[in-house]
Amino acid sequence: MTAAVETSFEVPGATLFYKVRGSGPLLTILQGGGGDADGSEALVQNLTGAYTVVTHDRRGLSRSPLHDASSPVSIELHSDDVHRLLASITPDPVFVLGISIGALIGLDLVARHPEQVIALVAYEPGIADLLPEPERTQAIQTHAEVDQLYRSMGLQAAMKRMAMLSGVNLEDREPDVNLTPPDSQKSVLHARNMNFFLAHDAPAAHSYKLDLAALEKVSAKVLPAAGRNSGDSMPHHSVLALAKRLGLEVLYFPGAHTAYILRPKGFATTLREAMSGLDPAS
Repeated sequence: MTAAVETSFEVPGATLFYKVRGSGPLLTILQGGGGDADGSEALVQNLTGAYTVVTHDRRGLSRSPLHDASSPVSIELHSDDVHRLLASITPDPVFVLGISIGALIGLDLVARHPEQVIALVAYEPGIADLLPEPERTQAIQTHAEVDQLYRSMGLQAAMKRMAMLSGVNLEDREPDVNLTPPDSQKSVLHARNMNFFLAHDAPAAHSYKLDLAALEKVSAKVLPAAGRNSGDSMPHHSVLALAKRLGLEVLYFPGAHTAYILRPKGFATTLREAMSGLDPAS
């Protein structure tokens, strides 16, 4: 498949915007946080020589408006959107990279529609339920703290706290990565997306329950993944717990939680190597 497409697709309750670029086996990237179809451009640019890359704006973000702004969202609903979108593009299974909340969406997709997935790289999903006590209770309390910060002090305070808890390190990046602030139009869009994420998607992620029984049956399709420098963050610990529960090894990427943005070349190299031995026809 060779394409360069920007278009929209109707799903129940929303219109999804998506992009298709590159050539080779199909790979869909499910973005983290408030990231939309453009949320990992440098990574995509390092992958389109080997893959046909699909990215989309989750419902509620950027160019994917909800038909009813008051309608609830959930991980299962986002997963169903991906299922429908992929089915509209190809009848064949695809590679999936899920990042943070995108990894939760990917895990739900592979649990319910394993026939659509060759392999899912689940990069640092936050899954409090898998953690041992007292870490599980601490994680739940932390989620509540971020939610309270957002409601009482606003977006910037919540984002700062969330970045610290996720092990984000802006200094851990490749030398040519440019951290120049976005222009005013992009800044407004980013703020809008992050507001939607904190008000709707983050609570949905925190309340989501993994179907571990279904995942155990298709564990050969799951590659739990983490950043080598994520340290003692909750997402990193969640990946370790997920890998242990499924009897799998952790795939390590260079960098920390946002390595897909800050270390796109190294991230792409590790991803290509991990997928190179897998059969796109499986």
